[in-house]
Amino acid sequence: MSTLTVLLVLDLIGIFAFALDGSLTAVRTARVDIVGVMSLGVITAIGGGIIRDVLLGVTPATFQDWRYLVTALAGATLAFFLSGQLSQLTKPILLFDAAGLSLFVVIGATKAMELGFGPLQATILGVITGVGGGTIRDVLLNRVPTVLSANSHLYAVPAALGAGFVVVVSVFGFGAGWVAVVGAVLCFVVRVLALRYRWNAPSPPGAPPL
Repeated sequence: MSTLTVLLVLDLIGIFAFALDGSLTAVRTARVDIVGVMSLGVITAIGGGIIRDVLLGVTPATFQDWRYLVTALAGATLAFFLSGQLSQLTKPILLFDAAGLSLFVVIGATKAMELGFGPLQATILGVITGVGGGTIRDVLLNRVPTVLSANSHLYAVPAALGAGFVVVVSVFGFGAGWVAVVGAVLCFVVRVLALRYRWNAPSPPGAPPL
């Protein structure tokens, strides 16, 4: 399996996971109909990638390959019809979110490196890819975006670690698909451990306790 194929598969899995998570989040936190569920699911799934591609100066992948939008719609549709069963499962929803975050950050960082961006810029774009869609969703739901919340359990930190790993390894000449897989696993493991042990980034001195 070629590197491009591995990256495409990871991207589609991430889109499906984020669409499922975005739709279920909408069902749990707001009174939305099928249009709201589908829209928020798709926005969560493809929003970060569109922001990344606009910043990279390229046509968003969503508008070049039909599989991206179809995959997002499939995840949102599944969430809509199974929302009664799935909305009660908080932990699986968090795992879907962690999976989507992990896969998106490595895809974003890899694409930025391939287009000749520097290591720092590529890392930032990887993080934006991972958190962008969820941030748009939270704004539409009138919530503080997860990535900015003091009680987010290291949402941005795992994203930066995953993207940073891919960038650093790529700088040393490794461009195989396994680099993206390992970077995604690193991000996922740190995020899951943060959720399990309730780790949070430091708050400003004197800030009220969470």
